[in-house]
Amino acid sequence: MTDCVFCQIVDGSAPARKVYEDDAVVGFLDIKPVSRGHTLIVPRTHSAGLADLAPDDGAALMRAGQVVAAALRTTPLTRDDSPADGVNLVVNDGKAAFQTVFHTHLHVIPRHRGDKLRMARSLLVRRDKTPDVTAATVRAAVLEQIGRA
Repeated sequence: MTDCVFCQIVDGSAPARKVYEDDAVVGFLDIKPVSRGHTLIVPRTHSAGLADLAPDDGAALMRAGQVVAAALRTTPLTRDDSPADGVNLVVNDGKAAFQTVFHTHLHVIPRHRGDKLRMARSLLVRRDKTPDVTAATVRAAVLEQIGRA
């Protein structure tokens, strides 16, 4: 897509600080990083969201995410030359999930002890009041999706 900035990065017509490339995906630094080394992995083939993403491209996205995450865990990125202590892998799918560029992409976000990033903390403290009902509802929806495949 010519109006998609990630497609332009993939084809070389838009600038980016590329850190990873293979036949299926390209990885480059986020222009508004959450932390130093924050990388985006995008499939070379345009897909607006997860529903459009080919399974092979999804697998390639995760493989590249693993490679970049491993690199971030061994590369000095902080003032004291320490590598990441952990990594968040995040896909924002849809406007309500804060997706701002509608080309599927995986955020690889290096984390450091004491970095004070709060993005994951709220996920850890929330509790579902009816987890059995929720599980049954989601399981039924998943089975319906599998039946469509």
